[in-house]
Amino acid sequence: MEKHGDPLFLRHLAITEIWGLLALRLANDLVLPFDYHTYASQLQEHTNVLADRMNNSQSVSVINGFINDLSSAATEVQKEAKELKLLDIHDGRGLIRRRLLNDRLLLAERSFLHAEGLQGRTWYKHLMYSPPEDYESELSFFPGIADAISRRGNQSTRQRQAAVRQELWRVAMAIQRAANVLRGEFGAHNKPINFSVSMAP
Repeated sequence: MEKHGDPLFLRHLAITEIWGLLALRLANDLVLPFDYHTYASQLQEHTNVLADRMNNSQSVSVINGFINDLSSAATEVQKEAKELKLLDIHDGRGLIRRRLLNDRLLLAERSFLHAEGLQGRTWYKHLMYSPPEDYESELSFFPGIADAISRRGNQSTRQRQAAVRQELWRVAMAIQRAANVLRGEFGAHNKPINFSVSMAP
């Protein structure tokens, strides 16, 4: 098969095996293996790159507080997950608590979605990771912000800054929503944010 087989078939076979193993892993875990600490670390790295790109870390630094909050919520969730994994799998109260934690883990990921999608590309809903509108963009994350920075068209500097502020706000609110959901605070209100933006040419 390796010498005379179809390479495309072998690639599909490998991908199928990976998806199968992933499905087995998810089905057999008592608590979903979502690692929001790693997510928060990645978001922090992206925010640092964005701050360098925009030459104004003050406008982006607001996001850092929300990332720290997400990291703190992730720590709380990890402790809770360890505790729940030790409980008897047949304990009714433990089953309910595990189910609630798994629901929060799933909903936290959904918190990064925006129902209206990205401006001009409504089919892309994820505010952290989606392809940028400008494929030559230096930013492969925060697609709404990358799009607002790269749009030059007929917009004045003030209009572009307002668009970037709006996208920064959307990202910050998504991160805050995810942290709130991880803590089980579904009705928590968003904190007011003050943004000032200056962009590199």
